[in-house]
Amino acid sequence: MNIKMKKKYMPKEIENNIQKLWEKNNMFSVTENTKQEKYYCLSMIPYPSGKLHMGHVRNYTISDVVARYQRMIGKNVLHPMGWDAFGLPAEIAAIQNNVSPAIWTNNNISYMKKQLQSLGLSYDWNREITTCSPEYYKWEQWFFIELYKKNLVYKKKSWVNWCTTDQTILANEQVINGLCWRCNTKIIKKNISQWFIKITNYAEELLNGLKKLKKWPNKVKKMQSNWIGLSYGATINLKLSDTQEKCKVFISQPEVLMGATFVAISPFHKLVKKISNINRDVHHFIKKKSYLNLNYNNFEKNEGINTGKFAFHPITEKKIPIWIANYIISEYNTKAILGVPAHNQNDLDFAKIHHLTIKPVILDENDKIPNIQTIAMTKPGKLFNSEQYDNLHTKEGYLSIISELKNRKIGEKTTHCKLKDWGVSRQRYWGVPIPMATLENNEIVPIPEKYLPVKLLSEKTNTTYTHDYFSNTFKKKKIYINGKIALCESDTLDTFVESSWYYARYTCTKFNQGMIDKNAANYWLPIDLYIGGIEHSIMHLIYFRFFHKLLRDFGLVQSDEPVKKLLCQGMVLSDAFYYIDNKNAQNWINITASNFQYDLNGNIKKTFKYHGKKIFHAGMIKMSKSKKNGVEPEKMINKYGADTVRLFVMFAAPVEASLEWKESGVKGMYRFLKKLWTFCYDHIQNYKCSNILLNYESFTHDQKELYILLHQTMQKVEDDISKKQSFNTAISAIMKLVNTLLKFALNKNDSQELIQYSLLSIIKILYPFTPHFSHTLLQYLLTKKHLKNISWPKIEKNIILNKNTTVIVIQINGKMRHKITIAQQHSKKEILDKVLKEPKIFKYTQKYEISNIIYVPNKLINLIMHH
Repeated sequence: MNIKMKKKYMPKEIENNIQKLWEKNNMFSVTENTKQEKYYCLSMIPYPSGKLHMGHVRNYTISDVVARYQRMIGKNVLHPMGWDAFGLPAEIAAIQNNVSPAIWTNNNISYMKKQLQSLGLSYDWNREITTCSPEYYKWEQWFFIELYKKNLVYKKKSWVNWCTTDQTILANEQVINGLCWRCNTKIIKKNISQWFIKITNYAEELLNGLKKLKKWPNKVKKMQSNWIGLSYGATINLKLSDTQEKCKVFISQPEVLMGATFVAISPFHKLVKKISNINRDVHHFIKKKSYLNLNYNNFEKNEGINTGKFAFHPITEKKIPIWIANYIISEYNTKAILGVPAHNQNDLDFAKIHHLTIKPVILDENDKIPNIQTIAMTKPGKLFNSEQYDNLHTKEGYLSIISELKNRKIGEKTTHCKLKDWGVSRQRYWGVPIPMATLENNEIVPIPEKYLPVKLLSEKTNTTYTHDYFSNTFKKKKIYINGKIALCESDTLDTFVESSWYYARYTCTKFNQGMIDKNAANYWLPIDLYIGGIEHSIMHLIYFRFFHKLLRDFGLVQSDEPVKKLLCQGMVLSDAFYYIDNKNAQNWINITASNFQYDLNGNIKKTFKYHGKKIFHAGMIKMSKSKKNGVEPEKMINKYGADTVRLFVMFAAPVEASLEWKESGVKGMYRFLKKLWTFCYDHIQNYKCSNILLNYESFTHDQKELYILLHQTMQKVEDDISKKQSFNTAISAIMKLVNTLLKFALNKNDSQELIQYSLLSIIKILYPFTPHFSHTLLQYLLTKKHLKNISWPKIEKNIILNKNTTVIVIQINGKMRHKITIAQQHSKKEILDKVLKEPKIFKYTQKYEISNIIYVPNKLINLIMHH
């Protein structure tokens, strides 16, 4: 063949050439085409931190494999990329390096973009989004004002989560175990004015919508369901014993109302301040625990104090005590509940510590008084100890008690939601300015659309960047609205707002007449496959679904949910090492694989010497900067090539599982690609034919076996990519197929056509994983300088469906030892020859003699053997 192909596989050279070819031909740019089936494949938008890590590589390779496959089967594929570019790290970097956040962010984007391109990711870069661009956030500001007009946005003074390190408010979703989600600082509470979006208006739909998400992981749906936390109970107005005031309380199970023995109120309930003013014990308790400063990290489990006040039970009208209880902090809008300790675990734990009355009112399954020493009785059953409600089932009791509360006009059925409205105010500079302003008469008004986008003030040159500089910069901005001076809102939006609608803007990035081009959005949406870490289950994915419903209700999109299928990839783990210093502190250290020391079993030693220090092996843990066990993608790409790295991260583990990074595994993938490259090179030197004319009937036994395996593998790889996202098993099947192919002699004319056909098919099904490698080899095999479209190879279903094949069970003395798949046309002699060559059977024929052969056509062969 008259084509120049280097004998040695040189990934750096071919990857550079192919990437230039793709860029020159704008290969992955798409537009809407109603005549072509669409596929929208998306990875979660990254923050431009400065460098890719292996978690990025894994996430983006997954989406690229799927996107490339979907193009190969003829779909119109949208596969975009952008940058979630606002956020606190840019301010921190500005202070540390005395560089403006804009410069720091743009430099990081430029560097990371080159890294992504080096991986050969098939993005439509014409649709690139940068959320800190005014062209992007102008429409976010416009939408915020539209939400305000529809009464879905409001400002109020409220107790908020405050991070003293980051100097900003956090949403409830951003507080993990009382700590800041970003820096792990203990959160305190502050009472300040802030902006909210009414996500609670959509709580029921967000919860019910989970049932429609058939292709979302159950774990994610359960996490969201728990976080939304809808419960259906009753709100009751209780009379207080020594005042005309009433106290509104919530009870989650009205059917057990007769078992209520105390009222528990939050330390932040309005009654607490009044009681504190007249009750010295309560005053000292609140002051000591810093409740008035709302530092809830001072709370001990089930901490509380008796207020000395009483309320009247709503039905029996008996006095029940009012307690301040810390577990009521943020659970209920009423900040007060009726405690029913026999039938609620939180109430029981509190009651036991403070020696409160415990009154069971539901019999157990044996119609006996339940045992509630340590565990509350929460199952339905027959009511007792409930006066007029005795002998009713809990369902009947629920209806009767709700009816009684309504008749007395003291209560009603209510829905309680754990989810709170989304506080979106952030006291940061580097974010989207909230497009509201305050007039001199303190009236709050939206900024007129003609002034949008409201931009950040230009950063001054020769400035020393400090926290005070950022906190004061935007507070000075003034604007004229209808001839009146107005002071612009100094807070910026939570960056989760930008990442809640970017996916819709990808469908129409050049559209300048509105937030979203409805025609484009409705062509591409919903997203067919969305890929990201499970750590985003609550924050990002709830906000993301909520925003989609807002966009729908404003007529900008048609679908109810933004994503059909969600794929949560596992973490990337790597060996981590540390030593103990003179102060007995743990110091993490980076050690390259060549310096690992191994035990006799081939495992890394738990301790070994390195540069005179005793090193401890912490095992495989998540790659991180702090643990110094990250592996630079760039170094691996330079050493082995992007295709090798891509192949390894897809092969090393199932996609949802954690991936253990081992360079020995990377080397194994590199050897595989080199071996296949060399085989292709040798084949091309020998190949004399120009047309592939295959005749299955004239194939030899081994050729038929290869042909069958080839089509079975193509079908498996197709299913694994398109349906299961089981990439590791797809690659394993390809490798097995290649090993079978390599056994064929290249200089035999009767096999050249089949080898050519097999190589073309194998290289094509490898293409989604190793696009540079495959694109280059296909050009050589097809003698084409420019290869635009690569299609998925045609699969012969009759081969797969066993119309021409059968499974033969192999028995030794009547006991099954092995199975083989072969063509049905084989004779008994051909089958026997094949059976005797099988390694699992060969070991028996070495030791024993065959005395008889029992053959059932197309079903089994039984070898009778003796010594």
